[in-house]
Amino acid sequence: MAVTVTPANRVKSLPPYLFAEIDRLKSETRQKGVDVIDLGVGDPDLATPEFIRKEMKVALDDKAHHRYPSYTGMTTFLEAVAEWYQRRFNVALHPTQECVTLIGSKEGIAHIPLALVNPGDVVLCPNPGYPVYAIGTQFAGGEVYAMPLLEKNNYLPDLAAIPENILKRAKLMHINYPNNPTGALATRKFYEDVVAFANKHNIIVCSDAAYTELYFDNHKPMSFLEVPGAKEVGIEFHSLSKSFNMTGWRLGMAVGHRDVIAALGKIKTNVDSGQFQAVQMAGIAALRQGDSFLADLRKIYEERKNAFLPLLEKAGLKFKPLEASFYIWVSVPDGETSAAFAKRVLSDAGIVCTPGTGFGEFGEGYVRFTLCNEVERLQAAGKRLIELMKK
Repeated sequence: MAVTVTPANRVKSLPPYLFAEIDRLKSETRQKGVDVIDLGVGDPDLATPEFIRKEMKVALDDKAHHRYPSYTGMTTFLEAVAEWYQRRFNVALHPTQECVTLIGSKEGIAHIPLALVNPGDVVLCPNPGYPVYAIGTQFAGGEVYAMPLLEKNNYLPDLAAIPENILKRAKLMHINYPNNPTGALATRKFYEDVVAFANKHNIIVCSDAAYTELYFDNHKPMSFLEVPGAKEVGIEFHSLSKSFNMTGWRLGMAVGHRDVIAALGKIKTNVDSGQFQAVQMAGIAALRQGDSFLADLRKIYEERKNAFLPLLEKAGLKFKPLEASFYIWVSVPDGETSAAFAKRVLSDAGIVCTPGTGFGEFGEGYVRFTLCNEVERLQAAGKRLIELMKK
């Protein structure tokens, strides 16, 4: 006789993970014989560059990397992280005290509430936003307070609108720029306001900066840690996934306030065994040799942007101008919900996009497209949308 499996309440309370549900619908549509163009998930379709793969191949043959790694990261990788932050953002970091290696930034974002949040503490989460901010909070027994990201505020949270009774219980705040899903950028003034806000209310800031290397024209994103005092109030998560087409490699880092980094490292010591050292060696190559690759990568996304966005305009769809990331935040037609429009786009045009409500209730009225496909496929998708919108 089989045992009865009753999931924990924390699991039963979770909605289906957004992208897992999209995969299911996509699979159903393909089974009907539809040529599906996937512009839903932000997973680069390009190969990890050769110089990174070459380093990985060499590292694989070194038996020194075949044993347990350091829980919090190889010193050489952490040194490369500190060097990159100094070169890219002019931010000075102590490699082993202010940096920790992550098994992808998602892992660190999910674990940071376990390190800092007690049951009943409030975590301020952007909405729409990356679902893991809220999910990690719920796993730790914290209470999510949604900070609306509204078009009228340039998709920056209105810190002054957060009620005093929430601020008294708030322990942690997530921010994310360049933003997923809206593609918005933060200003220096906003980051300065966040530092002052965090100091006033004793709130730890967690900045998710995974998309800083994907930008267009002169819209070069800054790091939260560039602002004076930022390192005294929080940390920043970064990832090699989107910058170097390494989503499957699972390599990222958290940097900043040493006490927060130490707390996160203590969680990692108890729940995982660190990232495979050969992957970290590949990451060192990416950080130290990748500047010219990143310039070329931006040109590829520029070409894709220029191929797709004019067709969206021709279809009569309104969207936020794209300055950074590879996400296009598109308003749905009047009278339709985000979910209904996304389903219509999939069923009638064979295109996968993500309903804005998958990122929170304040995503209603929008869908998200990505540029993670070849120019020809983006052009085909654009033409299908033009025909769809004529109906």
